Amino acid sequence: MMTTALTALEIALKEAPQRGWASGLAIGLLSLSVASTAGFVGRTRRAVHRVVDIGAFAARNFTIGCILSFVLGIGLYGSVYLIPVYLAFVRYHDALEIGATMLVTGTVQLLTAPLAVVLERRLDARLLTAAGFATFAIGLGLSAAQTTQTDYDGMFWPQVIRGLAIMFCLLPPTWLALGTPHSARVADASGLFNLMRNLGGAIGIALIDSVIYGRSAAHGTAIMDELRAGNLETARFAGLSTDAITGLAGPLDATKREMLRPIIERAALTQSINEAWALIAILTAAALICVPFAERAPLPQETR
Repeated sequence: MMTTALTALEIALKEAPQRGWASGLAIGLLSLSVASTAGFVGRTRRAVHRVVDIGAFAARNFTIGCILSFVLGIGLYGSVYLIPVYLAFVRYHDALEIGATMLVTGTVQLLTAPLAVVLERRLDARLLTAAGFATFAIGLGLSAAQTTQTDYDGMFWPQVIRGLAIMFCLLPPTWLALGTPHSARVADASGLFNLMRNLGGAIGIALIDSVIYGRSAAHGTAIMDELRAGNLETARFAGLSTDAITGLAGPLDATKREMLRPIIERAALTQSINEAWALIAILTAAALICVPFAERAPLPQETR
């Protein structure tokens, strides 16, 4: 039942953005996932020898840590997904150029790791968690203002900010969740904790695809209307010069439409990607609501 629930959910999350969340396939798979999850939980609660001990969720800090891990999965995997989509389909970069751009976050994260370890041993995990998620949300939000001309330089500082925050979103919440469970439950608790992050990533990418597939057409129509109305701000966003939109006021022939089509599509995709960045930034910031409800976790040296 556990395998059926997760498999049905993953397939539904993959197919729903393109087929529609109200499609028969999506509804059927999601219903199967919910029913299998309910069956799994009910069977697990009654079993003497359990496959997974879900009793760890009775601990407040563990549940809060799992929520934070879930939201981190949305932001972490979502950002790693959005950057290549933008660079490949808007900026037309190849794999090497995309990798060189994304290297910024990884490098900063690597440099920040020792500092995060030192601070984790000395400061309250709740404080570090709040600082990490707030900073990560800012880094995500800054990427929501991209235009079709944004490239390495414009993406540099948002990536630096996210790189600074990631280790503080990983280590303190992990200690908050797993630093207090009874030793007999640590194995199951750690498995559930990691599952929540991966599940958040899967759901986050599905939400992002829904925004991209569902909003691009409407954005394209709106952008075209604004260009024909002579909106200079929209022209700059799409990468058009002032002279290029002077001939759009009248009827458009087939040649003009074909010339504008890729430009409009790139601008619409960029606007949809910006909305996806804003969505995951808001979800990451909303996770901060959980932090004040967590109990203080003992520092690592206090548990020795």
